[in-house]
Amino acid sequence: MKVKSILVSQPEPQTENSPYFDLASKYKLKVDFIPFIHVEGVDVADVRKQKINLSNHTAVILTSRNAVDHYFRIAEEMRYTVPNDMKYFCTSEAIAYYLQKYVVYRKRKIYFGKSKFADLAPLFKKHKDEKYLLPTSDILKPMIPDTLEECKVNYTRAILYNTVSSDLSHLADVKYDILVFFSPSGIKSLFENFPDFEQGNTKIAGFGTTTHRAIEEAGLTVNIKAPSPKYPSMTMALEDYIKTENKK
Repeated sequence: MKVKSILVSQPEPQTENSPYFDLASKYKLKVDFIPFIHVEGVDVADVRKQKINLSNHTAVILTSRNAVDHYFRIAEEMRYTVPNDMKYFCTSEAIAYYLQKYVVYRKRKIYFGKSKFADLAPLFKKHKDEKYLLPTSDILKPMIPDTLEECKVNYTRAILYNTVSSDLSHLADVKYDILVFFSPSGIKSLFENFPDFEQGNTKIAGFGTTTHRAIEEAGLTVNIKAPSPKYPSMTMALEDYIKTENKK
């Protein structure tokens, strides 16, 4: 079956040179970006129920832009002034630079890894006396607490925002040749919106082993898998599949 349309379950890229746009142009595809999930901030009252005291911490671990936004939101709503000597440990340089939205970057103690959470392990071991706060959503990858425990990090998890299924009712009568998922939450949203969803001729692409597992546990078939040694990105895996199918 020739591929003519793809639905990517994420927000549309903000950069014009996204490989998704290149893919759409090269193979004359319709590529739509519709987030299947979004985040909603947790109320201050609910944060207090977690017995979170921001002033008890000397460092913050930031794994996403959402974590950054909601940490500073809660700080403001709790009328807590984040001290200038607060240390920030970010999983990537991009998240570290995002801190500029809230702090004067060059005057702060900011550390970051390459992209994976495990990259922070040497930094945690070097700064072992800090009291860390870990702002997260209600969903947390197991490898994060595993890494923190392994490094014997003194930390407190604070659930500051929730991952929520988006309303996809406008897609009820719309069909795509390929659906692209990046998390188990996306699959959960699919079935919350369409409990009777059947895959039929629709091909499903999944990024990451936990996403692959969620797709299969939902009774669906993963037709396109990424990352892999050959195709480290989703767009590369998609292109390989499209190139083959559209030749038939």
